[in-house]
Amino acid sequence: MPAYDAIRFAPPAPVALVTLRNAASAASVSDVPMLLDSGADVTLLPRLAVERLGLSLDPEAVYELLSFDGRRSSAQAVHADLVFLSRTFRGRFLLTDQACGILGRDILNHLALLLDGPNASWQEPRVAGD
Repeated sequence: MPAYDAIRFAPPAPVALVTLRNAASAASVSDVPMLLDSGADVTLLPRLAVERLGLSLDPEAVYELLSFDGRRSSAQAVHADLVFLSRTFRGRFLLTDQACGILGRDILNHLALLLDGPNASWQEPRVAGD
């Protein structure tokens, strides 16, 4: 079971390591940290990881974001593959300047995850027959 991250977050928070992939070149970056955030509508990828893939930013795609405290900001977007728990999610993802990205509900709603706060870990529950 992956452990919560107590270094970047206080209190500790569930973080997953994902792989990002450039579908055009097959280049990939592994072990990209992503906060599991069911309060986030969308997924945001760390800009540094995206730059290592050589992905082109979509100059026409700038999105306005609204934070929980009402602050507004803007984010650029890229087309990428995100591999998490042996599943590939293809699409347009927004960028963040933070070192740790955010897995939002656009991804999380496709998965069943068990967050075990007292033990500071999370897992994908096994379904009978797996």
